[in-house]
Amino acid sequence: MSARIIGTGSCLPSLVVDNRKLEEIVDTTDEWIRSRTGIESRHIAVEETTTSMAIAAAQAALEDAGISAGQLDLILVGTISGDCVFPATACQVQSALGAERAVAFDISAACAGFLFGLGIVDAYMKAGRIRTALVIGAETLSKMMDWKDRSTCVLFGDGAGAAVLREEEQGILSILQASDGQKGDALICENRRVNNPYRENSNELDYTKMNGQEVYRFAVRTVPQSIEKALDEAGVGADEIKYFVLHQANIRILEAVAKRLGQPFEKFPTNLQKCGNISAGSVPVLLDEINRAGKLQRGDKIVLAGFGAGLTCGTAVLTW
Repeated sequence: MSARIIGTGSCLPSLVVDNRKLEEIVDTTDEWIRSRTGIESRHIAVEETTTSMAIAAAQAALEDAGISAGQLDLILVGTISGDCVFPATACQVQSALGAERAVAFDISAACAGFLFGLGIVDAYMKAGRIRTALVIGAETLSKMMDWKDRSTCVLFGDGAGAAVLREEEQGILSILQASDGQKGDALICENRRVNNPYRENSNELDYTKMNGQEVYRFAVRTVPQSIEKALDEAGVGADEIKYFVLHQANIRILEAVAKRLGQPFEKFPTNLQKCGNISAGSVPVLLDEINRAGKLQRGDKIVLAGFGAGLTCGTAVLTW
């Protein structure tokens, strides 16, 4: 038996901020952003929160799957921008959905969070512990940005995507996870510092900092290798894959991965132009987009891959 995706959903904030609007508040230009990243606009949360978007995406995925929340055995949320340190965002989603039977917890793997969630579901199902699961990637990255730092704030957006998985004969064919903690400083945002009666420190919160070149080198080297290995383990050739649904970080990364795999770029759907980088929400939002556009048919073989802070990488080959 395998874990098969049977429904998807997503939620994006209503406010759309294009590059021209950013020119008014950041020392940058539309041309600079487009030429280096491919991003034209992004959704920014105002009234929405990580939790509210995760709930909305989950509800849409459950509806698409045609099941009730009461049938869920497990709820996982990949996020680095939860509204609370605790309780977990997944527990808040569980409460809102009324999924009383489900175990719920969060995953902190940044842009690979959704893929790491799929890996956990796959393992749980193979162990016979669960039959139905909900995996969500949800982020409000705008609250973690220094809006004076043009090297980071122009890249990221907010949103959430979700997928319902059920134990079936076909589904995930192979799934890989990798981490390179030695290069973790390449993309980092510190949490609260030690501050107590025995050590005084600033309560000022940190913002996201990134070494873009280091992340780029990691992605263009690690992602193709991971995909090739996952395909080999699945016994599937790259030419058999209908779509490579990759984390939407930078158009140059996607083009480099396609080139290294020897695959036409038409097989790499994109939405970074209008969504930017949504970290853990990136892959499931794009997956929901192509699913609802009717581009996926039962039996199609696709690849999902997420990569980012940690540094982390997750790759899955699956039958739709």
